[in-house]
Amino acid sequence: MKQKQRNSRVLLIFTGGTISMTEDIHTHALVPLSYERMLQLVPEINKLDVAISTLPFTPFIDSSDVEPLFWTKLATAIYDNYAEYDGFVVLHGTDTMAYSASALSFMLGNLAKPVVFTGSQIPIGMMRSDARENLLTAIEIAAAYDEHGRALIPEVTIFFEDSLMRGNRTTKKNSEQFAAFRSYNYPRLAQAGVDIKYNTHLTLKPEAEKPLELFTKTDSNIAVLRLFPGMSQSIVNAILNIKGLRAVVLETYGSGNAPSHKWLHDALKQANAKNIILLSKTQCPVGRVAMGRYQASLNLLDAGVIAGSDITTEAAVTKLMYLIGHYGDDVATIKQRLTQPIRGEMTV
Repeated sequence: MKQKQRNSRVLLIFTGGTISMTEDIHTHALVPLSYERMLQLVPEINKLDVAISTLPFTPFIDSSDVEPLFWTKLATAIYDNYAEYDGFVVLHGTDTMAYSASALSFMLGNLAKPVVFTGSQIPIGMMRSDARENLLTAIEIAAAYDEHGRALIPEVTIFFEDSLMRGNRTTKKNSEQFAAFRSYNYPRLAQAGVDIKYNTHLTLKPEAEKPLELFTKTDSNIAVLRLFPGMSQSIVNAILNIKGLRAVVLETYGSGNAPSHKWLHDALKQANAKNIILLSKTQCPVGRVAMGRYQASLNLLDAGVIAGSDITTEAAVTKLMYLIGHYGDDVATIKQRLTQPIRGEMTV
C-alpha cells in the first residue's frame, strides 16, 4: 500500500505507565515525563513529517488502577479532538493495555482514524529502553494515510516491538520480554522492520458517510469464573448469587468444555433464568469455543451459556460492559450481539 507523506497531525496522549516515566538525573527515581524532556530523549521525533501535539492526563495513572471512568475520559478526549487530528497515540502502562484498547474499540463507533496504544517495558531514557522505537513507530502508524486520504489502519490498535495488532484481539503474554503482547487468533495488521508492511485488507472499514460515535455508558457488574478441577460448589454458587450481578465470563476448558456435575449445570441454569448473561471463552490462547462438539459442553448449552468463539478475556469483559451499559435490561439483544463481532473482536 502506497503511503502518502502529508504532514499529518497526531495527538500524543500521556496517561502513565512505564513509557511515560523517566529517571531523575539527580535522585535516579522514576518521575513523570514531560513532552519537552521526551524531545530531549528522543530527538528523532523532529525528523518525522508529523505535527505532534500532546495531552497529558494528570495525575498519571498506574495501569493497574485503570477503571471504566478512565476509559470514558480517554474516549471522550479522542472524540473531542477528533476533527483536529489525523491520528492518536496513547501512551499507556502494559498491565491493562489490552483491556483499555478493547474498551476503546467498543466506545468509539465508526472510527475512521488510527488510535494506537503503545508502551514500554523499560522507561524511556534508560539504557536498552524499548520505548523509543515503540513511540516513533506508533506515531508513524498513526500518521499513515494512503494517496486517497484514507487512514491505513482506521481502528484501535496496540503496537509493541515490531507488531501492530487489533486492540481487542490482543493479550499481554510476557512481563519480561520486549515482545509483551500477542494477537493469537488474528493476524498482525502491520509489521515493522526496515519498512512498515501494512496488511490493510485485514482492517475494519468505516462507513464514510457516518460520523464518529461515542459510547461511554458501561456496567461493570461482571464476574470472571475460571474453571479448574476440584472447584467448589459453594464458591461457584456464591459468585452466581452476587447481588446485582449482570454477567459472567466463564473461562472453560478446550473448545468450551466444563465438568458434568449436576450441581454446576443447575447453578448455571438458575443464573440464566435470573437473566444473568453467561459467556463461554476458552482458557487456551489459541482456538475457539465450539460448544456441542463434545459431550462435556452440552450441559453448558442446555443451561443457556453463550459461545464466545475466539474472543479474549479482555475483549469479553469490556464487550459485556459496553453492551449492558448500552442496552440495559434488554437481555435478548445483548445475547444476540454477543454472538456476533461488533468491532472485529471475534471470528464467527
